[in-house]
Amino acid sequence: THTNLGLAESADGLTWTVRPQPLPMPAAAAFGLEEGDFRRIYDPRLHVIEGRLVLCCAVDTGHGVIGAILRTDDFTRFEVLATTLPDNRNLVLFPEKIGGAYVRLDRPFPVYGRGGRDRFDIWLSRSPDWRYWGDHRLVLGVEHVPYANDKIGPAAPPILTDRGWLTVIHAVDRDENRGKNGWEKAWRKRYSAGLVLLDRDEPWKVLGMAKTPLLAPEASFETSGGFRNDVIFPTGAVLEDSGEFRIWYGAADTVVGHASADVGDLLALCSQPR
Repeated sequence: THTNLGLAESADGLTWTVRPQPLPMPAAAAFGLEEGDFRRIYDPRLHVIEGRLVLCCAVDTGHGVIGAILRTDDFTRFEVLATTLPDNRNLVLFPEKIGGAYVRLDRPFPVYGRGGRDRFDIWLSRSPDWRYWGDHRLVLGVEHVPYANDKIGPAAPPILTDRGWLTVIHAVDRDENRGKNGWEKAWRKRYSAGLVLLDRDEPWKVLGMAKTPLLAPEASFETSGGFRNDVIFPTGAVLEDSGEFRIWYGAADTVVGHASADVGDLLALCSQPR
């Protein structure tokens, strides 16, 4: 399977113009890979950090899935800043340094270490220079999220509020009774969006969490006619000066949706501890 990353631009976040050509990606060697080991690149998250554009993405290789952090100033040339060990994906960065370090959320998927099945959690790591990452800490386990029984992971980049980092996550529940639910022979998972509040200075600490999904598949374009139905997967969020919290999300792995709410209402949802 081959995928490309593209670029769409909008003045209002609702009407978009898609550039006709895919973005030029670095060669396999830039990721530390041999040419034949590079399979595809996907699942991008775009950030503005220190006035520059930073892109996180997943890269399939012949030896596992890795996460990568790329930087660009014009979308015509990309510099690879860091890659992870397999198996890791869903990298999301905090938009500013915390305690003098760059910080990211990770979603490794250790199948062997979790009994041979999906039980994936959200972790945090820190870096002084983009290249070397460590100080790994567990942020949230799948068992802490009432509407997930399969896995959780970062979604849109965290947004700083006066109460902490408001962070959208994705949460997956699996039901073996679900059959053909999209273009594949079977799709038994449902993806919902969740919401957590992380401490401003120690973002591995969860201050509060919405106990029900922020967004669950309900609309027709989220539940039918897609590649994989019953999927909501946020990848971007913006807090407007007006207090409107805007989210863009993949729906049914086919189209992009937009949702918004008052940031005060969202913070109230996170009033309960984990």
